[in-house]
Amino acid sequence: MVEVKNLTKRYGKLTAVDGISFTANEGEVLGFLGPNGAGKSTTMNMITGYISSTSGTVTIDGEEILRNPKAVKKNIGYLPEIPPLYVDMTVRKYLEFMFDLKKVRLPKREHVEEVMRLVKITDVKERIIKHLSKGYRQRVGLAQALLGNPPVLILDEPTVGLDPKQIIEIRKLIKSLGKKHTVIFSSHVLSEVSATCDRIIVISGGKIVADAKTDELSSSISGDEKLSLDVEGSVSTVLDTLKVIPNVLKIRKIREVSDTTARYIVEYKKDKDVRRDVFRSLANAGCVILNMQSGNETLEDSFLRLVAEDGEV
Repeated sequence: MVEVKNLTKRYGKLTAVDGISFTANEGEVLGFLGPNGAGKSTTMNMITGYISSTSGTVTIDGEEILRNPKAVKKNIGYLPEIPPLYVDMTVRKYLEFMFDLKKVRLPKREHVEEVMRLVKITDVKERIIKHLSKGYRQRVGLAQALLGNPPVLILDEPTVGLDPKQIIEIRKLIKSLGKKHTVIFSSHVLSEVSATCDRIIVISGGKIVADAKTDELSSSISGDEKLSLDVEGSVSTVLDTLKVIPNVLKIRKIREVSDTTARYIVEYKKDKDVRRDVFRSLANAGCVILNMQSGNETLEDSFLRLVAEDGEV
């Protein structure tokens, strides 16, 4: 189990990670989702002990990483965004070298062969790493993280550089690893995290803005009563029109659908059906509703809303 409490990292006046707390349980694939620059990699580096925190703690299986770093790091397999490879070695020699460096207490040849089969790099095991494609290098980095069967896997953007077929294979591999490991998997790609993870933490501006099971994320961060609208017309006219409709509580422009159409989320009082009023008011204002749906917003819209800096009315 990984327990993070009030973790903070400052670089001078810049706060890269701002007091985040969460727990990743045994056998869970936890997705760490956020836009570029949100603080995901900094958090990963602090969890692994690669960099120290300004304040806060990271505890893995009961041991705090800065107090007992050697013991804790034995329980972590880490794949950084850019895998640390010795590119003049062959794949097999590199993994054997990392096996020795990590002081793994398993039969070397059998274990290295098993890991190579798991990430499907057996066919390139005698090739020099610098001659491999970016996708294969990423797989070699993942194999390195798996050496020693560590109970905790920290994977920072593990599918970068892979082709669509390889991405699907790595997704399946990560899901299967979650049966025996605690996996924290970061990405800025929503489809990657939603397809792979049991639970998603959304981070923006160095803070956690949502934490929920993948299939519950949208409903947990949005109101019970809402409409999703695709409306053609001036954004200011749409917002001004919706504001004055009785029982409407909040309107958010989510994103542009086309040059003339935007998507909005309208939240309204419980047990009050505002669809007819919305339709009539927008029609009278000369705005055309191209799509109207009741119920929770999509995961994509929830994510965009959470990380948006503006757009709320």
